[in-house]
Amino acid sequence: MKAFLDACVLFPTVMREMLMGVAAKGLFEPQFSPRVLEEWARAANRIGPTGEAQARAEIAMLRANWPKAEVSPTPALEARLWLPDENDIHVLAAAIAGSADGIITMNAKDFPRGTLAEEGVSRFDPDGFLVAMHGEDPVAVQEVGDRVLEQARAMSSDDWHMRALMKKARLPRLGKALSA
Repeated sequence: MKAFLDACVLFPTVMREMLMGVAAKGLFEPQFSPRVLEEWARAANRIGPTGEAQARAEIAMLRANWPKAEVSPTPALEARLWLPDENDIHVLAAAIAGSADGIITMNAKDFPRGTLAEEGVSRFDPDGFLVAMHGEDPVAVQEVGDRVLEQARAMSSDDWHMRALMKKARLPRLGKALSA
């Protein structure tokens, strides 16, 4: 399965690490566009003066690790599409250009299922998507979750627990599944 990742699931870190970790386990093929990566870099400014530089380094690593994941839609494809927020049209166009099965996004209202279905694309929220991946391969997803939890503990003064970390990352159902 190919899934296009919207900027809102690449930033924050825990969500991105879970998605890319699950992709690295072979459970899906991730896709992203240069514009989505640029949105992530600009959004990282919110975390402080070094946020964008850190995001750009992470983006460089993502591109190196996933050299075939980057897709760019043609202007003609973008011009024929419609979404409630015209700034999101490039996401749908890139998903179509990459023959993605779906778009993983937190932004449900701007990606109506009917409009996406007309293009043969589904919409997945990241929590539901990762729970479904857990259902397909619980061991692999648990391994990714354990690694992400270990990294969070190493980078923070907090003693994170799986359920709390995933809830903070807006992945509460996944946190429950990984804590069972």
